[in-house]
Amino acid sequence: MAAESPKYRAPALDKGLDILELLARAVAPLTIAEISEGVGRSRGEIFRMLQVLEERDYISRPDGEGRYSLTPRLFRLGMEQPPVKSMVETALPVMHRLADDIDQSCHLVVPSQEQIVVIARVDPPGEIGLVVRVGHRRPISHSASGHVLLAWQDDETRERWFTMMIAHEPQLQRAAIDTAISDIRAAGFATIPSQVVDGVTDISAPVMQHGRATCAMTIPFIERRGSALNMATTTKLLVEAANEVSEALAHRPTPSLGN
Repeated sequence: MAAESPKYRAPALDKGLDILELLARAVAPLTIAEISEGVGRSRGEIFRMLQVLEERDYISRPDGEGRYSLTPRLFRLGMEQPPVKSMVETALPVMHRLADDIDQSCHLVVPSQEQIVVIARVDPPGEIGLVVRVGHRRPISHSASGHVLLAWQDDETRERWFTMMIAHEPQLQRAAIDTAISDIRAAGFATIPSQVVDGVTDISAPVMQHGRATCAMTIPFIERRGSALNMATTTKLLVEAANEVSEALAHRPTPSLGN
């Protein structure tokens, strides 16, 4: 008699997770037909699942019609995880002080599969600044924060990330990124012109735990006429702030989901 497979299947759960993961990658709300094609299942198979996910507030129809997108509920659930909550609570006071000192905005970024996601932000105290919304996502390969996170990982983790990145971006030029993250490690920070907004330079530094970057603190730097703070001084203050958060996390008890 053949041994039973140790792998159990939950078809309904599989369908729900497939839908959520598809919508997380989508750049715009999707129709039922697009979701059906994207997850490789018939409309009949996913119709009831869409109803349940909508009733539970995991997805919604922003236009009130037939196109679906994720709500912030999954993000809020992730933010309630004790390690993430502890990281944000530790970083925010330092980020507020940094924003006051540099008169620019700053935000905190963590990895999410082949992307980065913003988990906290502090707006600039003045009237001018670029603000990145909480929940914003970008490919790791297209962001200063992503380069910083890549630079301070062990080899096994970095290889796993590259595998995910290349799966979503087959034309990715790995050699160029390897060179960039080597330079970033040597400098201790990244300064990369924004790929989204002209005239903005993203400055990013790692927040370290247990020898690796668990998040990146980033400033979308805008050069302003008459400002006493240039990019070099702003970078120095950012690195000091990121180091301060790293030190605080090193001396803070690690939260456990079982506590």
